[in-house]
Amino acid sequence: MKKFNRIFVIVIDSLGVGEMPDSAEFDDTGVNTLGHISESVESFRIPNLQKLGLANICPLKQVPPAKEPAAYYAKLREKSRGKDTMTGHWEMMGLEVTKPFQTFTDTGFPPELIAELEKRTGHKVIGNKSASGTEILDELGEEEIATGHMIVYTSADSVLQICGNEETFGLDELYRCCEIAREITMKDEWKVGRVIARPYVGKKKGEFKRTSNRHDYALKPFGKTVLNALKDKGLDVISIGKINDIFVGEGITKALKSKSSVHGMEQTIDTAGEDFHGLCFVNLVDFDAQWGHRRNPEGYAEELERFDEKLGVLLEKLREDDLLIITADHGNDPTYKGTDHTREKVPFLAYSQSLEKGEKLPEADTFAVIGATVADNFNAAMPENCIGTSWLPLLK
Repeated sequence: MKKFNRIFVIVIDSLGVGEMPDSAEFDDTGVNTLGHISESVESFRIPNLQKLGLANICPLKQVPPAKEPAAYYAKLREKSRGKDTMTGHWEMMGLEVTKPFQTFTDTGFPPELIAELEKRTGHKVIGNKSASGTEILDELGEEEIATGHMIVYTSADSVLQICGNEETFGLDELYRCCEIAREITMKDEWKVGRVIARPYVGKKKGEFKRTSNRHDYALKPFGKTVLNALKDKGLDVISIGKINDIFVGEGITKALKSKSSVHGMEQTIDTAGEDFHGLCFVNLVDFDAQWGHRRNPEGYAEELERFDEKLGVLLEKLREDDLLIITADHGNDPTYKGTDHTREKVPFLAYSQSLEKGEKLPEADTFAVIGATVADNFNAAMPENCIGTSWLPLLK
């Protein structure tokens, strides 16, 4: 059985590859993020993903399957009850989430929650509805700047988001208010997966821009994950993008914050040029935030093409004893109704120069095969509460 010195796990946030057996229970019948993106655009150039076998997982209009794929490939089903970022990532690293996080998409947050937030922060809340982050700034940004009120909103995710103008509201004040909101939303009936600070700049409608000083205040994982097992064994666990926020730093030895998905890939390429022993865990959020939620299949396709270019550079940088795993955390079909994530299977691609050839693997009933494989590779004992069976013996 091969062992790898370094493993890179890249999560293309929201790149689902077709509905789950229980998708109808989530009102997600017929969804297929990647397949429908392909059907929506004329041109779709992803030669590196094609070479690895992505089109062998999900039929694509413009991209034929590889005759001899370079990677092992499969579909993974989500065992947890959910379709959000935290549920997907936590399951990858061994945690099964049996109770979905609270969402307030249709109603906004309860009056009791808002009253407590206003009392403890000293700011009147405006907004309190589900909205696009850019649209709510155009609607309420000028009022917030003029009055010192605080824009609070949610989305289809389990989130409470607070906007603050960096020049008038101030970053420190925004972070203080978010910390209070995180404490308030620890109650079971109000428990959201994340509180997100959404700083922005600009003075009037049409000029507002969100900045890279976003900060996520997530729930801590409810148990030890594979990341903890790796760190406890003295291995490197490098996070890129919002991985550190998703796990609240648990099991992370080095965290890099990304400005965009392209920047995240550039950081991954740079990290591949460094010497480390362990895991590099990457989340590329723009696919979800910029294109999936905004129901823009053309933009999503172009983002995948940009990713594919950077993937080509990364593949050249990888060493013979490296393993690359590419996957996703849920779906977000940009052709589907609404703006919510979609309950979907996700792709699994595993590539190394040292592997003889790529092959199709059986469909797995959990994302946790990823964490189990990583733990097995580094001889790290899986925490008792973790699920997942290693696929390392299948990678020959």
